[in-house]
Amino acid sequence: MDRRELLKMIALVTGSAVIGGEFFLTGCTSGVKADAGFTAANISLLDEIGETILPATSSPGAKAAQVGEFMKLTVTDCYSPAEQDVFMKGIVELEDACKKMHGRSFMDCTPEERTALLMKLEDESKEYNKKLSEREKILREEAMQENKEVKFVSTPGHYYTMIKQLTILGFFTSKPGATEALRYVPVPGKYDGALPYKKGDKAFS
Repeated sequence: MDRRELLKMIALVTGSAVIGGEFFLTGCTSGVKADAGFTAANISLLDEIGETILPATSSPGAKAAQVGEFMKLTVTDCYSPAEQDVFMKGIVELEDACKKMHGRSFMDCTPEERTALLMKLEDESKEYNKKLSEREKILREEAMQENKEVKFVSTPGHYYTMIKQLTILGFFTSKPGATEALRYVPVPGKYDGALPYKKGDKAFS
């Protein structure tokens, strides 16, 4: 799957441009090299959150793609300090929200409880990002009127949007995601404009 098309798909699914997407396309880094404070427990938690978002079915899920490690790498290399701060604080906020909703940590919850929490955060993140976008549109226009040379710096979106984006991105760029969830063609063949398609066929990677 083409990287640009993948980023467009993720933006459409999450309703927000992929944070750090420009660095993912170019292979460059944001210049931030600290590990942002990740621990083994954080990575395990992110694997389980990712698995709730993209669970294993007849094909592997997000956990098999090691999305927790992918998130650590991407947040470290592609996120700005402000984005890293939102992401890391978000891990704590997610755990707090889970304890408030279910009385225990995410790792101790049942699959149904985990799904219920993430559905709640999904609604919360959409509302948050919508209000943020409306507010920043006004601020961006004001900044442009005052000084057209000044680059407007956006405020990071909701932490759950970041986690969901990185789960999808990490999964579909992993070996399990590309070769088992999608139809994998290692060496492209000739163009076939009338390739047979059956309902339910997987997309090509």
